[in-house]
Amino acid sequence: MPSQTNVQVQRIRAIGLTVTSCDRSLDFYTQALNFELVSDITVAQEDYSDLEGIPGAEIRIVTLRLGDELIELIEYLNVEGKPIPSDSQSNDLWFQHLAIVVSDMERAYAHLYSFPIQPISTAPQTIPPGNETSAGVRAFKFKDPDGHDLELIWFPPDKGQDKWHQNSDRLFLGIDHSAITISNTEQSLHFYRDLLGIQVDSRSLNWRATQARLDNLPAAEVQITALRPVQGSVGIELLDYLVPGKGRPIPSDWKSCDIARVQIELVVNGIEQLVDKLQHNRVQFVSPRIVQFSDRSFPYRQACLIKDPDGHAILLFVE
Repeated sequence: MPSQTNVQVQRIRAIGLTVTSCDRSLDFYTQALNFELVSDITVAQEDYSDLEGIPGAEIRIVTLRLGDELIELIEYLNVEGKPIPSDSQSNDLWFQHLAIVVSDMERAYAHLYSFPIQPISTAPQTIPPGNETSAGVRAFKFKDPDGHDLELIWFPPDKGQDKWHQNSDRLFLGIDHSAITISNTEQSLHFYRDLLGIQVDSRSLNWRATQARLDNLPAAEVQITALRPVQGSVGIELLDYLVPGKGRPIPSDWKSCDIARVQIELVVNGIEQLVDKLQHNRVQFVSPRIVQFSDRSFPYRQACLIKDPDGHAILLFVE
């Protein structure tokens, strides 16, 4: 068993999206973005309801794969969730996007536009040379049918992980990171780095007209801190908007069944010790306890759902 000091996040297993209709979202992600179906299960078990903090819930979970990475589409069949606010912006603290890596931005953008997407960016944007960390990276932000935020991202040869530069005939390659809007970088670093053990990979400041067009926010200026666990390829980006400043907080009454809810699923190497540390640091818990799973249709044996300092959902589990 790992010692208290060695308890940490090992990798990100998946990103879970609460959706209005698994069927509609399945069609969109497989057709527009070339995800592949892995599994489709329906659960009505007390342990999973306890985990998500929704008593008596009947939940359909569709798991999809793109490259090496997974997402889960989570539909609450007997509970109606609140929709994502239609006037959401990138600096609202519930903003969270998936960055989907593409091998050719122009082809991916053209393919995507044959589907009913809601764009955020005016068009694909290229990060200018003045940004040493991200210069030459191309990106385009848009929304899925439920209003979840997504990003296409293309890395030039000198940027991004090696895996994104291997020869491939695929247009959509995988997921590089999930980016979350936060209220305070140091507060979030205490949670993700100091408590969970996810290390800082890079820092940058994105601003001027390029960022404004990317986010559809006038004069946008955002401090970005990229984090990566010790294993796996998916990271977390912390987005701290300096201009136009912080948007609206995540409402305290939002629940797992509400459509804005996105959960990052983190594999840890010792959940009891980690939960003790998080409780000592007054982290907010959604699950009333560490939930034990004996059903092997789930990827975890023990799990617990918590919130980060701004209310983003984090699922901790041991395999």
